[in-house]
Amino acid sequence: MRLHQALKKRKYRLLFSPKVRKKPGPKGPNHEVIAAVVDMKRRNPSWGCPRIAQQIASAFAIPINKDVLRRILAVRYQPTADSAGPSWLTVLGHAKDSLWSLDLFRCESAVLRTHWVLVVMDQWTRRIVGFGVHRGVVDGVGLCRMFNRATRGHTPPKYLSADHDPLYRFHQWEANLRILNMKEIKSMPHVPLSHPFVERLIGTIRRECLDRTLFWTAADLEMTLLDFQHYYNGHRAHAGLNGRTPEPSADQGCARASVSAYRWQPHCRGLYQTPMAA
Repeated sequence: MRLHQALKKRKYRLLFSPKVRKKPGPKGPNHEVIAAVVDMKRRNPSWGCPRIAQQIASAFAIPINKDVLRRILAVRYQPTADSAGPSWLTVLGHAKDSLWSLDLFRCESAVLRTHWVLVVMDQWTRRIVGFGVHRGVVDGVGLCRMFNRATRGHTPPKYLSADHDPLYRFHQWEANLRILNMKEIKSMPHVPLSHPFVERLIGTIRRECLDRTLFWTAADLEMTLLDFQHYYNGHRAHAGLNGRTPEPSADQGCARASVSAYRWQPHCRGLYQTPMAA
């Protein structure tokens, strides 16, 4: 009976299935042309579809429509993350210890008093250089005081990257940079991607620290941020550094932790815990 049912299904499949198995319409380019198109786009990421179509016609004498080529690339070509090249701030940051980025953000205390935080980071190592905290309205003198407090104990770099905040136009701030012999580099206005590292760092500070803790005074906020700086620089794995930390901690010079014998080290007042050798 099973054989009969199989023969019956086979019969009706042959009787009522369409004779033409392939979809009607014009045939597309063959696999060799598709491979050449994808390879040309991969080697020349800035070329558009009309330019590639002209190059294919010039090199292989094969006319191809730019719309067909666009459909091919939409399915078979995946651009890499760095296909457009590094940004100009990234190029400057690749010169070690030559570029710091800074930015301001606002946070509220447990009693809803406004505090401003200036965060300074090293673009090369992605480490947090320091924080400057100020309660209330920030002026030129307050901004200089925050910057000097955040960078105390560090050798100043050659360049300093900042956005177009009006605070950076105070004459006290410009005089402070001249004294420190630092050149200020402005990011592109209204383009957050031109200042990406410090913007991402501020989001990380908010998500992983300030949104999960309460502070009462400026001193309490500064202590909280210093705890997070120690955790971020020495113990938190960084995706942009292939899982490394921005700076080696004192614990990394010791023996590695074993999965059979280890203990947990708390950070940020118990918010996070990392394993370490027992």
